[in-house]
Amino acid sequence: MAEKTHIPLTPSRQDDFGAMLIRVASFRDRTAFAVVFDHFAPRVKSFMMRKGANAELAEDLVQETMIAVWSKAALFVPERGSASTWIFTIARNLRIDRLRRESSVYFTDLENFDAPSDEAPDDEVLNRSQEDAHVARALAQIPPEQRELLILSYVEDVPQSMIAERLKLPLGTVKSRMRLAYRRMRKLLEAVN
Repeated sequence: MAEKTHIPLTPSRQDDFGAMLIRVASFRDRTAFAVVFDHFAPRVKSFMMRKGANAELAEDLVQETMIAVWSKAALFVPERGSASTWIFTIARNLRIDRLRRESSVYFTDLENFDAPSDEAPDDEVLNRSQEDAHVARALAQIPPEQRELLILSYVEDVPQSMIAERLKLPLGTVKSRMRLAYRRMRKLLEAVN
């Protein structure tokens, strides 16, 4: 039986997870999905728990995230970002949707009630959205090896020593690449302002 593609099923780099997602999208490859699931499910659960979810809710959100990864794998575009960024964006959005659905705010209709304007929060949301877009554009402009380090450090909350271990790089190399990435990001973001 011929193999569908020559991508190894033991990813060692972030790009390899992107290749796994492409296999899932192209061939509905359950083995590739299992590799993605085994790597990202515990990280998504940890992310959810750091954001305040209890273990049960975190597990539910992991399941929803991984179902979305399976069903939307064809929407993954490697040129736009890493598999990690794509998966954590899905997880973040599902968490926000869940919080909105479960919001138990009750409203009372009061006649002639002079409520404060909602413009400030809307402006804040718009500003945050614009800042997120600036950061995403700046991330796309830095070298992939530096981008990967920033994502591992800030999105996945992996300590530098573990990043060095995972990427099989000396700790000093990880630290220097992180410093270079910070400087580049700061320059790119300052140019926007």
